[in-house]
Amino acid sequence: MTTAPTPIDSKSQLRKTMGFWDVLLFNIATVLGPRWIAAAGHNGPSSISLWVIAAVFFFVPGALVINELSSRFPEEGGLYAWSREAFGPFHGFVAGWTYWIYTVFYFPGLLLASASMAAYIAGPRGAALAQDRTFLLTVSLGLLLVAVILNIIGLNIGKWLQNAGGVGTYAPLLMLAGIAAIICFRHGSATHFTVKNMLPAWNWDTVNFWSQIAFAFTGLELVSAMSEEVRDPRRTLPRAVFGSGALIAFMYIAGTFAILSLVPAGDLDPQSGVFHAITVGAVALRIGALGVLAAILVTVGNAGGVGSTVAGIARVPFVVGIDRYLPAAFGKIHPRWKTPYISILVQAIASGAILLVSQVNDTTRGAYQFLIDAAIILYFIPFLYMFAAVIRLAYRRDRAANAHAVLVPGGLTGVWISGSLGFIVVLIGILVSLVPPGDSSDKLGFELKLVGGTAASILLGLVLYWRGARSKAIGH
Repeated sequence: MTTAPTPIDSKSQLRKTMGFWDVLLFNIATVLGPRWIAAAGHNGPSSISLWVIAAVFFFVPGALVINELSSRFPEEGGLYAWSREAFGPFHGFVAGWTYWIYTVFYFPGLLLASASMAAYIAGPRGAALAQDRTFLLTVSLGLLLVAVILNIIGLNIGKWLQNAGGVGTYAPLLMLAGIAAIICFRHGSATHFTVKNMLPAWNWDTVNFWSQIAFAFTGLELVSAMSEEVRDPRRTLPRAVFGSGALIAFMYIAGTFAILSLVPAGDLDPQSGVFHAITVGAVALRIGALGVLAAILVTVGNAGGVGSTVAGIARVPFVVGIDRYLPAAFGKIHPRWKTPYISILVQAIASGAILLVSQVNDTTRGAYQFLIDAAIILYFIPFLYMFAAVIRLAYRRDRAANAHAVLVPGGLTGVWISGSLGFIVVLIGILVSLVPPGDSSDKLGFELKLVGGTAASILLGLVLYWRGARSKAIGH
């Protein structure tokens, strides 16, 4: 009879393979998304102020909180470990479970958007391919397979996919900004920017998009779930968070200005609009190969984004499995590659199934929007725990005594401000995600599918928790 691995046995087998540049590029690959710039462009110039608001009231407080928690508690499991430390095993499980199960909805949406962008490798035919369901499903499943294989083989190999993903994501967006600057200088902007049209405007048809702006800034916490595999995590993680955070915030704002300078908001697709804009600019400059080059780069970037999320999120059920609140198999390490391969495989299989089911009786855009909203709701639940946890844990005596901690500035007042701002933004994000988008053809059906899917996902987790807790109580 085999027994579940102990925390020491399993975690000690993980290899420390990631340095500062690996973590910085991992963060860029995980957080920065061309599809969010496309969605912001589709929403119009008011997205500019929304980026600034989200950066100030969510991204900066979130980075400060993540730096404090990851430096005080550099444990494998990240958000799960922090929530468990602050509120106990049950709340830790709820945070960890929703943080993991959101990927079942997030990966299909990311994969569909990635496939849609990859279509522009075909040049002028790309716009038609980007709406072809067979093409989108084939490429999506292929990207998922590559990410899973590389991450099972190990981060010493898989990290190069993430590194290439960080470069492949940033480079085409720099290209977009450069093309836009040249076109605007020569011919003027396709969008007239004014202070008035860049301010947020309340509109029930577009309020659903607001949560996507905050969601686009999430992901800096992900690498903290892999602390046992980062060299000198107390020093490396905070430096990489600050560096990547500045680069990401700048590119979201600059990219939105650029995309709207090249194409009017009404003509932009919320998934692949960046490459539509690059193609328009490349044709205007008579350098058609730029569009194809950008599409190739971003396909690599999106593969890196999938790979980094697979790598980070899979560590959460791995640690929960070690704690025996999930089946013990989740806590297994591959005997050769020393990775949590069971967790990675379960995650990939579930995501692939949801990808296929989401396409039933829905348009590609409708399926994509459902996946995004379900992912946001589930993903933001552990963020509520994280922002509450930093406040609760700030009262522990070891906070001031920890020489290695990168603390939120301003003492307890700073912690309360950062934690409260983040908590409020996340709560608003969950609420506006429940509002059907204006172009939804079946608002009631959308709402029922969204609420039912997220509630069922949480309930499944609670059933598994009660099973695990009972098994631990009787000593199995």
